[in-house]
Amino acid sequence: MKDSIWKFRRGDGPLVASAIHDGHRVRDEVRPLLALTEAARLREEDPFTGPWTEVAPHQVVGLHSRFEVDLNRPPEKAVYRTPEDAWGLEVWQGELPDEIAERSLEEHRAFYAALRSFYAELSERHGSFIVLDLHTYNHRREGAEGPIADPEANPQVNIGTGTLRAEEKFRPLIDRFIANLRAFEFPGGALDVRENVKFRGGYHALSTHEAFPEQSCVIAVEFKKFFMDEWTGAPDRDQLKAIYRALASTVPGILEEHGRL
Repeated sequence: MKDSIWKFRRGDGPLVASAIHDGHRVRDEVRPLLALTEAARLREEDPFTGPWTEVAPHQVVGLHSRFEVDLNRPPEKAVYRTPEDAWGLEVWQGELPDEIAERSLEEHRAFYAALRSFYAELSERHGSFIVLDLHTYNHRREGAEGPIADPEANPQVNIGTGTLRAEEKFRPLIDRFIANLRAFEFPGGALDVRENVKFRGGYHALSTHEAFPEQSCVIAVEFKKFFMDEWTGAPDRDQLKAIYRALASTVPGILEEHGRL
């Protein structure tokens, strides 16, 4: 591959933040095959999550669109082929050639090989590691002027821990993280933070927990797109900054709880 579809930035300590759906680019050979407009692609991507990863010493950020290859799905589902794979969207102009799909899957395999090597390093050095796996999700799927999704089933922040293997070991750390997010003085009132309501964690979390069952704690953090207009892509800059500060406020507690393991 000529260039990587992700970037790693390494620091110190056991804490990683990832934003694997932040990217919007696509390879030159993929772009003319897409039926989707850039705006339609952006609506299902996770813009603005990349800068949030800077709360952690180690950062993993996706650079290419999930419509090229989805790094949070297993290999057999990582390249969207049908509308059913992609929220009913017609992704391709005609059928996607197998050889192009295979090159996208090569990227997926390379990413996970590099990621597991990185996580093995952290595990060896620190005994265990924590990943804040940052994502966003839509809540106005019926159009820009349509109703918002039911807040009871769509918290502002969904914490996905459904793939965790060492639940008992990491439970104090997860509870501390959730409590600190709720306690942050967010503009307009405390964040609605709930666990495993909307999402339980994707392939990144699942595969990491399978590879490092006693050493890894991947917390999938899904922010509802209350901080932006998901139809135009325009963000509320003050809320973006507030989310960053809210995440940063949890880091001392995460590291303290990790030190007790």
